[in-house]
Amino acid sequence: MGTEQKLAWNPDNIRDVAESVGISVLNEDAVRALCQEVEYRFGQVIIEATRFMHQAKRTVLSTQDISQALRVLDVEPLYGYESTRPLRFGEASLGPGQPLYYIEDEEVDFEKLINAPLPKVPRDMSFTAHWLAVEGVQPSIPQNPTTGEARAGELVPKGPGANPSLAALAGNDNVAFKPLVKHVLSKELILFFDKIRAAILDDDPDPEVVSLRASAFASVRADPGLHQLVPYFVQFISEKVTHSLNNTFVLRQMMELATAMINNPSLFINPYVTALVPPVLTCLVGRNLGPEPANNLQEQYQLRDHAASLIGQISKKYAESSMQLRPRLTRTCLKYFLDPSRTLGEHYGAINGLSTIGGPEVIRSILLPNVKPFEYVLTKAINEHGEADENVRMVIAALVKAITAIGDSDIYLANGMNGIQDSEGTEIEEYLGPVVGKRIALLNDHRLNKAILESKEKNGTK
Repeated sequence: MGTEQKLAWNPDNIRDVAESVGISVLNEDAVRALCQEVEYRFGQVIIEATRFMHQAKRTVLSTQDISQALRVLDVEPLYGYESTRPLRFGEASLGPGQPLYYIEDEEVDFEKLINAPLPKVPRDMSFTAHWLAVEGVQPSIPQNPTTGEARAGELVPKGPGANPSLAALAGNDNVAFKPLVKHVLSKELILFFDKIRAAILDDDPDPEVVSLRASAFASVRADPGLHQLVPYFVQFISEKVTHSLNNTFVLRQMMELATAMINNPSLFINPYVTALVPPVLTCLVGRNLGPEPANNLQEQYQLRDHAASLIGQISKKYAESSMQLRPRLTRTCLKYFLDPSRTLGEHYGAINGLSTIGGPEVIRSILLPNVKPFEYVLTKAINEHGEADENVRMVIAALVKAITAIGDSDIYLANGMNGIQDSEGTEIEEYLGPVVGKRIALLNDHRLNKAILESKEKNGTK
């Protein structure tokens, strides 16, 4: 009959932990299994910590090695034991077979302590990844040098002993060395890019031209071999939006091109999202879109609707690769929505942007509490232009559409069959204001009213 394996871990510790979480009775088999598991996990930590110690060429295991081992094993590290020197542990006996270990306190001269300079705050080592260059093109992100920093390279020493690679990177002429990072496009891709650019910018209403334009967008949407053209398309969109704010057709074509790129499953857009977002935001909340004076407001609002749909698609698709993308877009739209100096067109874009970026949660927590203060802008515009003004009607319609989205129910007519209470309409009007609240109350949707009043209680609005 074999002897039972002796446990290195004290079973009484397992029982103490079990009692602390409310398990008063624990059978011996469970205690033994847990002890063996604890021993195995401790062995894992010690092995990983020993590897860190050997890599640092040390012979004494430190608490930092243990912390790094816990990080590698995806375990929350212990705080309060960071030290640049090994800790000394003392041992006290509480009785037979029950030793207690403690950290010995170091005796410090008080006078030396108060006269010593304050130590620098230590910083933990951290690693992050960013795109230095993609297909030979350096993206504009905070981690990469700016144009000003690149030009500062021109001040590098020159002469027989100077490094030729530094001179080449500084942009100096007549150098024999050239940087290795170079983006070369084939003639076919250059020709394709020129054809796409010419096709989508041709505003001829001829059916053949319209068909060619649709074919160009379809090719960008489905062609799997266009990845090297992505930075050129992004730059093309940015330049055209910047220099064509008075041309609604060009702006609409740029939004179509951006949509086609995002919908292409073969293109990797993640490194270029930060460069693609500004032109889309310009078409969403830009002050002046199209010719002045405006001859067709409907085209401008259709452009803002398209940009809102596109910015919502971008925020959902690339939120995982860029954690700050959605919060930054939400803050930008909220800033425009709360600024009374903005035009009604900008407010319209901000409302649609908040609705598509954050969905019902953002509408409940951010948009609804600010609808009543926004009534100042609506009231002022109604007094100046009248309630029948197209800009006023579009902004009110955008607010009503965004608010009704949280109800997730069909709108019933006022026939007394939807459980409407007389007090609900009054509460809705008091919460949202007379202009928007009255229109929401007239929809007579009990479920929508209930959702609005529940968000009111959750937000703590009086």
